[in-house]
This record gives sequence, structure tokens and C-alpha cells, in this order.
Amino acid sequence: MQEKKTETSTKNQKKANLLDHHSIKHILDESVSEIVTSRGYVEDVRMSNIRLLLGAIIITIALVAQFYKKKFPENRDFLIACIAFHSKSGNEMCVLVVLDSGKYVLFNGLLQLIIYTKEKNAILFTYPPAGSFTSTGLVVSSKLPRFSDLYNLSIASADPRSISAGKPVEFTKSVTKWFTKEGVLVEGLFWKDVEALINDYAVEPKKQK
Repeated sequence: MQEKKTETSTKNQKKANLLDHHSIKHILDESVSEIVTSRGYVEDVRMSNIRLLLGAIIITIALVAQFYKKKFPENRDFLIACIAFHSKSGNEMCVLVVLDSGKYVLFNGLLQLIIYTKEKNAILFTYPPAGSFTSTGLVVSSKLPRFSDLYNLSIASADPRSISAGKPVEFTKSVTKWFTKEGVLVEGLFWKDVEALINDYAVEPKKQK
């Protein structure tokens, strides 16, 4: 019986490649999302859906362009525009060809605008918890620079202009605090730090006398 529990525990462990900062950040970001949603915050996927829709439109334009009658170098200007405004969101298919440079630049530019102004380093958008006094959700963002062990996590209001918006909070800590030498995430320690940050954000500001 004890052996089965040990096997289950091992399978549920979150393990990262300590030589790959993307792997480390993915594990931490994933855990942050779990922690935040466990506190009653429901994920708001509207922004993600808009980004996916724009990405689908961009890919559709590229696929149609693949069979367009004009070939290089006649479509050179289109290719230049495509490469210049290529999205960093992973739509590599769009680099190849475009049917209409105006449409491509428009949608790709709009996608870039959303990423730059709305998403930035955000890993999670939420609605306010049910029954909460606040009318705004959260924007949870993280950063882990390349060649750095310092993980920055911040929590802010999804609507900073709202009267119920809380003051943004953040921490920057070394990932070595949360991972073993084998790359296993010590979830208890990480959960404690993240929950403390959530509590800091949720604390109502003291009224000045």
C-alpha cells in the first residue's frame, strides 16, 4: 500500500529541466495558475480567444496565398511586409507568403498590439471571485530572464481604473528556492510564496484617519 502511494506521489511530481529556463518558467507559471484558480478566481479566456481568432485569420490568409498565381519575385513586396510584421506568437506559417499585404499587416499588427498592450507578460486573466466585494479580476504576470535564476511574479487588477482595483504586488525570488537538484518542484514552498502574494493583493488598504 505504501509503495503505491510513493509511486503516485512520484508520478504527480512536477519536474523541470534546470538547464532550460523555458521549462522552469512553464512549470512555475502552470503552478501559479493552479494556485490562483484554487482561490476562487475563474480564468477569463476572452483575450486568448481573440488572439486565437486573429491567429486563425492570419494563417488562413497565408494558406490562401500559398496557391496564389503570383510567384516570387512578383510577390516580393508581400513577403517583405509579412516578414517585417511577423508575429512572435508562434504563427511561423505566416512568414512564407501572403495574398494581400494590407490584410496581413492589419491583422498581424492588431495581434501584436494586443500582445504588447494587453498581454505583455501575463500568464493568467481572471474574473473576480464569486461573492467578492471587488468588481475586477486579476492579471497575473511573470518573468524569468534568460540566463537568470530570478523569477518575478506580479498580481494586478484587470481594470486598474476601477475604484475596487487593488494595489499591484510582486516578488522576485531565485528559482533555486523551489527546485531540488533533480529539478523537482517543491510545491509546498512555492504555494506558500504565491498564496502570500495573493493575500497581500487582497488586503484592503487602510483608511487614512
